[in-house]
Amino acid sequence: MNLEQLEYIVETAKTGSLTKAAQNCNVTLSAVSQAVSSLEAEFGFSLFTRSRLGAVPTAEGQRILQKAYAILEQFQELKSEAEGYSNLLSGSLRIATVPVPLTLSIDAIIQFKKDFPQIKLEITEKATLDIIEDIKQNHADIGLIFVDDSIIHQHRGLHFGKLLESKFVVGVSRQSPLAMRQSITPEELRKYPLVLYKDDSLFKLMDEFEEQYGKMELLFSTNQTRVIQKVVEENVAVTVGVDLSFSSFTPIPSGNIVTLELEMPPGHAASSFGWVQPGTHHLSKPASIFLDKLKHQIG
Repeated sequence: MNLEQLEYIVETAKTGSLTKAAQNCNVTLSAVSQAVSSLEAEFGFSLFTRSRLGAVPTAEGQRILQKAYAILEQFQELKSEAEGYSNLLSGSLRIATVPVPLTLSIDAIIQFKKDFPQIKLEITEKATLDIIEDIKQNHADIGLIFVDDSIIHQHRGLHFGKLLESKFVVGVSRQSPLAMRQSITPEELRKYPLVLYKDDSLFKLMDEFEEQYGKMELLFSTNQTRVIQKVVEENVAVTVGVDLSFSSFTPIPSGNIVTLELEMPPGHAASSFGWVQPGTHHLSKPASIFLDKLKHQIG
């Protein structure tokens, strides 16, 4: 008995035909017929009842086929596991991330690179929907984004996970009178010029605020975090973002930018820092290992 023989009888059971089984397995009809006959001789009973209409498993054959299915499935799992580790000897890991402080992932990145120095690590910074599109188009292996229920609902074909709770805050200059406050409401926010990171989740939030409270004064949006930092520091405008992302402005610890809690309207869904991956198949082995390291670091 060997794996090829098990593959042939399983395919025969699936198709109900030795001829179709041979076609699907890319072998001759004689090879399939001999495999079935050989196993029947070894077992001492018939696996199939053959007729001009096809091949139907016997009662004994059905029990053998159940075992054969399980063996082939386990073999495939073993093969996939081995191929996954083989991929760690070469290949790449493509991570797309929203602007967040590198401290959230740097230990995981360093440890991954130490463990697998031969893996080419590519990290790009993008907006949320751009990252989701990269995942859909297989341009990234894993995306690090801020996840909320609406995103999960809109992209049901993908798999999302949450790592760390987050909240929206407003960044203001130390020179601003707002710097003395602890929080600000969306209605009060309307009084101040805004500069935003170019991300659809922030645009959606502003649209919700405008619908409920009236027009917001948006000066401009950009994906250049240093530009936003400079404009806010000079007290030209204020900005809105997720609390975790503000630590990426390096001068914040020295007090140039102050963050205020943004008082969200009742019923507004909270967001979390998390990840997105293709929903149709498992993560690649490198991506899976990196995610485990990231969970360990954050958890």
